[in-house]
Formats: sequence, structure tokens, C-alpha cells
Amino acid sequence: MNDSITVDAARLPLLLQELRLPTIAAMWQQFTARADREGWPAAQLLATLAELELADRARRRVQRHLVEARLPPGKTLGSLDFHAIPMVSHAHVSALATGDAWLDKGSNILLFGPSGSGKSHLAAAIGHALVENGYRVLFTRATDLVQRLQTARQALALESAVEKLDKYHLVILDDLCYVRRDQAETSVLFEMIAARYERRSLLVTSNQPFGEWTSVFPDAAMTLAAVDRLVHHSTILEMNVESYRKRAAATRQNRWKASDNKRDTRTTTPQG
Repeated sequence: MNDSITVDAARLPLLLQELRLPTIAAMWQQFTARADREGWPAAQLLATLAELELADRARRRVQRHLVEARLPPGKTLGSLDFHAIPMVSHAHVSALATGDAWLDKGSNILLFGPSGSGKSHLAAAIGHALVENGYRVLFTRATDLVQRLQTARQALALESAVEKLDKYHLVILDDLCYVRRDQAETSVLFEMIAARYERRSLLVTSNQPFGEWTSVFPDAAMTLAAVDRLVHHSTILEMNVESYRKRAAATRQNRWKASDNKRDTRTTTPQG
């Protein structure tokens, strides 16, 4: 190394900008002043700045991936009422939300339950936690994805469109059974499922059991093949509970009645 190299410290902001180190560029003066005061070794200062840059880079990456995931806002594990879905283990869901082995194997999660039972909330919450843990996720209504893939097929670009989904460790297909086989070329959904089989994971929500999926795919053989691929290496969670929305409406109604009763009690004059 050339010992005669001279460094113009005034150029440091420009150098950090060229190296794309925005966090160090914003904080180096604060930490170099602290290092001078406290007598830090040069290696400690360098390591501290590098760790800050990496931590902030990870935070920015998570924010980008959250935007990209298109998850419904507010649907996190923290806002999910596990008491309302006692058949679903909080510990089990927390383990799934870390990703790890099941995503590495391309395994799937299938959520079944009636409309309003919290399937979409649980699916989105798992997706949100996975993004926080460094994975890439896409949340989409099944009907929307089918429409996108149909458009790609018409443009002779279906293979490319399916390959682009490979960047996501998990694709969440919400409300599968709202897809109807009378839509043109719904076989594109099967082609996507087949392409991801044992490579990339899917999370599917459905308000209908497997036996009703013949309404989605063009024929019984394709339905059986799709179910076979999804069920192999899968976790199945059944949420056969009363609708969240129905319970919430009943709770609001009870509160209004209680409030009305209190007002009536206050305005009624006691009889002598």
C-alpha cells in the first residue's frame, strides 16, 4: 500500500455519497467527535459506523418490501384477536411467522373458514411478520392475480410473468374460491401453482373446502392436481368460527343499547 496517500477530509461527504453510504454520511461527524472525546481506537469507530449503515440499510429494505408486499394496513399479529380463533395456536403461528425451514422447502399454508372469520387478517399478519424477518412477500386477491396472468398469456408472456413471482418467498392468494372457471383461461392459476411446487411457497385462503374447488379450475383432473400440489408439504389451519364482522356488529349494537338504557335511566322521573 502506498504510505504517501493524502486524504482531503473535506471531500468525505462527497466520497460517502459516491459510495452510497447515506447513514455514515449523516452521522460520521457525531461519532468522530465522540470517538475523539472518549479515545476510541480507529477500528472501533469504523466498526460502529459500519454497523449503523448496515442496520439502517436493513430498515430501508424492510420498508421497501412492505410497500412491495401490498399487505392490507393494520393487519398484524399484534392486532389479531387469538381469543376469537381458539382453534389456531398463537405459538404455532408465531413459529410460522419466522419463516425458516418451511419457506426454504417451498411448503404452503392453507387457511379455511367462512367469510369474516379472520383468514385474510391472519394471512396478512404472517406476511407482515415474514417481511420484518427479511423475506419478500406478495399479498394479492386470487382474482386479481388470475387477471394479471391471463393478460400475460394473451401477450405470450405467461412464463415470464410466473418467473417474476419467484422473487417472492411467499405469494398470498386471498379468497381463492372467488375465482370462477367461467373466466377465460383460469388454468393460468394452476400453471403458477405447478411452477412454484416444492420451490416457492404459497399461502391460500378459502371459504370453501377442497371438494368445492371444481368451481375454480377448468376440470376435475386439474382441480385434483392443484390440490395435490398445495397439500403436499403444507400446514392446514381451519378457522370455523363465527364471523369477525358479525361479532363486531353485535358488540357495537349491544354498546348502543347499553348507552340508550343509561340515557333512559337518567331522564326517567321516579314515581312517588
